[in-house]
Amino acid sequence: MGRSPEMEVDARSGYCAATRTFRSRRADVPLPADPEVDVVSFLASRRHSGVVALVDAATGRRITFTELWRAVAGAASALAAHPVSLRKGHVALILSPNSVHFPVAALAAMSLGAVLTTANPLNTPAEIAKQVADARPVLAFTTRELLPKLPRAHDLRVVLLESARLPGDSADPRIVATIEEISATTPDPARRKDRVTQDDPATLLYSSGTTGPSKGVVATHRSLISMVQIIMTRFRLEGSDKTETFLCTVPMFHVYGLVAFATGLLGCGATVVVLSKYELPEMLRSINAYGVTYLPLVPPILVAMVAHPKPLPLGQMRKVLSGGAPLGKELIEGFREKYPQVEILQGYGLTESTAIGASTDSAEESRRYGTAGLLSPNTEAKIVDPDSGEALPVNRTGELWIRGPYVMKGYFKNAEATQSTLTPDGWLKTGDLCYIDEDGYLFVVDRLKELIKYKGYQVPPAELEALLLTHPEVTDVAVIPFPDREVGQFPMAYIVRKKGSNLSEREVMEFVAKQVAPYKKVRKVAFVTDIPKNASGKILRKDLIKLATSKL
Repeated sequence: MGRSPEMEVDARSGYCAATRTFRSRRADVPLPADPEVDVVSFLASRRHSGVVALVDAATGRRITFTELWRAVAGAASALAAHPVSLRKGHVALILSPNSVHFPVAALAAMSLGAVLTTANPLNTPAEIAKQVADARPVLAFTTRELLPKLPRAHDLRVVLLESARLPGDSADPRIVATIEEISATTPDPARRKDRVTQDDPATLLYSSGTTGPSKGVVATHRSLISMVQIIMTRFRLEGSDKTETFLCTVPMFHVYGLVAFATGLLGCGATVVVLSKYELPEMLRSINAYGVTYLPLVPPILVAMVAHPKPLPLGQMRKVLSGGAPLGKELIEGFREKYPQVEILQGYGLTESTAIGASTDSAEESRRYGTAGLLSPNTEAKIVDPDSGEALPVNRTGELWIRGPYVMKGYFKNAEATQSTLTPDGWLKTGDLCYIDEDGYLFVVDRLKELIKYKGYQVPPAELEALLLTHPEVTDVAVIPFPDREVGQFPMAYIVRKKGSNLSEREVMEFVAKQVAPYKKVRKVAFVTDIPKNASGKILRKDLIKLATSKL
């Protein structure tokens, strides 16, 4: 029996009037039917013609796919043995800048059923200690330089992401091995393996919430497997004999970097050239030295490329992939004019959606200025009126809800936050105000979430407000995102001083800078007599944003 006409999905927009939902216009990607598949086995089983998996941009060291999977198997055997004894359900932390060791550590831990959590190397020891106290890792992968940032009180074993031990390492009892030592272990085919399924947790990534402290986002092996398939389709890498070379400029500790470079691309034969940190001259050298064809980046890098007096030498580069924040028409046109041979693509996603929820996958799609793109494969969306809860049709603005196999399992040890973000039937409330047009393109209008995005890093205003309220001369405070062409947004603080106080802008900024990671610094301060709030005491940030930007 055929579907009734009212159940039909509009082919142009993907909207179904009967269910009030949007379906992705992209074809669904196939997902494994076997429930007992983990993301590492899934990646390792993919057939492709790639030879070199990873390249260290600084040294030129190359790791082939054969060497990569041998290292992952060896490291997993070593980690499963005494003294680490890493098991299913244990948490393993990676605190490291980008390196060719990062994927080996991540894949080895996840292959055992351990849950991977990552931390930003720029975070302060206090911020890292807070995450360690919440996630309770039994093992940490880190570098010698970052080791002092790990809390000493916690019973944490450490694997150094270094090539060799130094004599001084023996003085720290937490250090059990280096990544090179465990990678060289002969895999033990007889070791007992825990049963890992698609429904088991794979990652625990910390995402800044709308209020209060950051929350741990639990993604399953299914979430990662579905994202691997979406990435392969997006870059048209499935079944291709041509090997693409990607430059990894985005941090692997971030969902975008972890899903693309430490997992997804390694399943389709692409070569990943790893930059330990972004610097424009080194990026350009690597693009040309290693024949890079794809450059994933965040908008500030794109701004720097457009702002450069002359077109930069981009060698064989064919595509730039921007994520983190939507690109404006002026920036896209400026890039096209300066680099006509390079396609510019973009994507939209959240930690809670395991990276991508919508994207532009061709130059034609990117010409819809301001769009985040078409919904990803296997994705449904609703646009919901935040006040009435009514699902809205085409070209109406409301909160974006998405549903797909990649959506998080929930927030770690936080049932209340999970229930307010995930519906019982699997819809993720993104907190973004959006609309979907008559051709199925998603446009992000505003954030319900109020997060500040500094160079792609998330900064929750509530965290800075709580910190500033501990200052003895501050009575009240509100922190807002202040727009900036180079970094996207930075934190600006509105301060109500205590009576008789002569607290200065410089003193406020220094007070914050001493206690937070560099990307969280307050970079502008204004003093006011009161903070505008509604009847329930909620800060009226929009009023303050309007006040701040009216003087631009």
